[in-house]
Amino acid sequence: MPHRARLTVDLSALDRNYRTLSAVAGPAETAPVVKADGYGLGARQVSLSLWEAGARSFFVARLDEGEALRRALGPARPARIFVLDGLVPGTADRVRRSQLIPLLADPGQVAAARAAGGDFPVGLHVDTGMNRQGLSPADLSTLVGDPVLQPVLLMSHLGSAAEAGAKRNQVQLERFRAARGLFPDLPASLAASAGLFLGTEWRFDMVRPGVSLFGGGPFETPDPRIEAVATLDAPILYVRTVEPGEWLGYGSGLQVTQPLRIAVAAAGYADGLLRRGGGRASAWFAGARRPVRIINMDLLAIEIGDTPARPGDRIELMGPNLPVDDLAAATDTVAHECLVRLSGRARRRYVRS
Repeated sequence: MPHRARLTVDLSALDRNYRTLSAVAGPAETAPVVKADGYGLGARQVSLSLWEAGARSFFVARLDEGEALRRALGPARPARIFVLDGLVPGTADRVRRSQLIPLLADPGQVAAARAAGGDFPVGLHVDTGMNRQGLSPADLSTLVGDPVLQPVLLMSHLGSAAEAGAKRNQVQLERFRAARGLFPDLPASLAASAGLFLGTEWRFDMVRPGVSLFGGGPFETPDPRIEAVATLDAPILYVRTVEPGEWLGYGSGLQVTQPLRIAVAAAGYADGLLRRGGGRASAWFAGARRPVRIINMDLLAIEIGDTPARPGDRIELMGPNLPVDDLAAATDTVAHECLVRLSGRARRRYVRS
């Protein structure tokens, strides 16, 4: 058995999540966000699967991600591919060649699209209160009736959608409604994974789920409607007992006070785990959660008590028994980061359940 971590991506679970989200969002179109290499799970593989499940529009962050996705989908799958970075000046020819749709996010990008001749479709990204990217409402108003641009989508992004009762959500909704009033015939999109669960008024014509496609709950906690897509497991290399008074791992922070039986497994932060999960995260072994005591670059140790274990047995670090949101909570982050940190060292396999 290979002595390395293994990342299993369940494409059937991915498809089922897509259908679950589509059922909630309907009749709005469900357009998967597959940026950051499909949230770390392989943009090519997940996008081909999602196309077969019914997706016809996709979102990426970078221009080169869009180019790679167009090549992966090929001419037989003429998806719409939206680029969240917008139109970087000087890249219009690349956008044309790959038939991408840049989401214009500032006046400089608008000028670049006009200078390119307006011979490709664009989206208009308006800032409704996240203050990260997007045209101001004043800038947006100048584009009404523009004779050059070919807008096909109006979008914005919610900053507090995972907090269902946040006042900010309502503020952004009202601002987006005002922006849409300028372009009443333009399809509109405001909600991502969490936003689509806030209610029908947030869904408009298109929703853009990302993390919940790949196993993260929409509100940053495990959700029974969302299946685990990624399973990270690793083989045990050694089983040993650390005696009282000895230290475990680097530093002097973890001194053992009573006999501690541990299993040392072949995974660590070089495989995408967060080092701070030592002493906080759990692993799944022999039908139960086990405390993770340390996480180093290549190895981690879990406490197993008197449970039988031997080299070659595998422990689950994320998956059906350990939702990615639980791992995120144990390491003070979000499911998005846990997924995209998964490195190429873990042996990957794609399955259907």
